[in-house]
Parts: sequence; structure tokens; C-alpha cells
Amino acid sequence: MARFIPLKSMILFFGLMFISSTAWADKVYVAVAANFTAPAKEIAEAFEQETGHQAVLSFGSTGKLYIQIINGAPYGVFLAADAARPERLEQEGVAVLGSRFTYAKGKIVLYSRDDDLIQGSPDVLGQEAAFQKLAIANPKTAPYGFAAIETLKHLSVYEQNKDKLVKGDNIAQAYQFVFTQNAQVGFVALSQVINEAKGSRWIVPQDFYSPIRQQAVLLKQDADNPAAQAFVTFLSADGARAIIKRFGYGN
Repeated sequence: MARFIPLKSMILFFGLMFISSTAWADKVYVAVAANFTAPAKEIAEAFEQETGHQAVLSFGSTGKLYIQIINGAPYGVFLAADAARPERLEQEGVAVLGSRFTYAKGKIVLYSRDDDLIQGSPDVLGQEAAFQKLAIANPKTAPYGFAAIETLKHLSVYEQNKDKLVKGDNIAQAYQFVFTQNAQVGFVALSQVINEAKGSRWIVPQDFYSPIRQQAVLLKQDADNPAAQAFVTFLSADGARAIIKRFGYGN
């Protein structure tokens, strides 16, 4: 003989099931260097699908994100474009000691939307009338901008180009200057143009600038957050590594 479960009992049963299935899902706020925007979005989506946790991403220059963090911004994980700021956060007692690691090695590229302007070499930088504006990220707050200055000096063309420089707050803005052709050329992250069919480019040899070792660190205020812990672990997993490599970063 069939037994019927009262409606109230069924609602309570399924309600408890829902609570138990979501109790392990948490949220982590992640500060991400602007160069890593596209891969970070893919990684966050894969992270949620695999773990159920949600990573809420905020993008900006490494320098500005660092300032936000030391002023109490509610981030749980910091994906910087350098090693200096995460190390400083450890020294200042803001980050969890031992959690810092290199998640990617950045590369810069000289890029133009003009298909013919850059012929696979930096020669255009020595031609006075070839362009009027050269976009870079702010070298004071963005490691990619500092790398651009190092490259210009390595090529001995800094002095003749310094008055043409247009500085974005971060590498994303530098790329926008070039994409909208407000600057004819610019130093951008390889990850920003690796899938771009239009334009011309020259990938800068990595010995022209200081290594861009992009490091991640777990922040103390979220040290006990399962989502923050899981995100740091996920960033080193094979799935995330494959995404990072696909966007042109070194390991």
C-alpha cells in the first residue's frame, strides 16, 4: 500500500537538500592585473563549473590594486603582474606567508592596427615620421609599462620617442588606445592580441626587459574562505595552466 508524504514534509526535505548542496559554495573576490583579463574570465568560469564556488573579478593596474588592498578592499586573492607587490604584501602582514607563487610569465609585443606598419621588427621605432603616438601602460604602476620603457632604452630609441608616449592607467587602456587608433602603435601584452587577426606586430625578445613574473597570493582577510583557498589551488591545476598557456604566457 502506497504511503503519502505530507506536502509540508516534502518542502522541508527538498529545502534541506538545497541548503546542503549550496552550503559548500562560497564566493571569493579576486583582484586581477589588467593584462590577465581574458584568461582570468575563462579560468573563473571553469572554476565555478568544477567547484561550485564563484570568483568575482576586479581588474586594474597592479599598483592601483595593491593600494586598494592595503587600504582594506575586500579581496581574497591577488593576481598581480609582478612579484614585487605580492612579496610586499607578505612582508606587510597582509598576505598569507607561503601562499605566493608565479602563475604566469608575461610577454610584451609592439602592436599596430595597421597591417603594414610593423614588419616583424622594431624598425618603426627609429623612423621619425612613421607614427605620432606610442601607447604604453603607466610604468609607475604597471609592470608591462615598465617593460616597455626598458625595451625602448635597450633599443636606444627612448629619447626620440619619449614625447610620443601616451600612458594608460593599465595595459588594458594602453591596448584601447591602439585598438581605437588614438595611438598608431603601442606596447601591449601578447595575451591581448594573440587571437587578433588584424594588424601587425613584433614580439619583443624577453631579454630586452626584466622578467615579468606574475605572482598570485592569498590574502589574510580571506585565509579561511574555502572559495579563496580553492581558487589558489585551481590556478595551479592543469585546466587553468592550459588556458594560461593558450593566451601566450610562459610557465
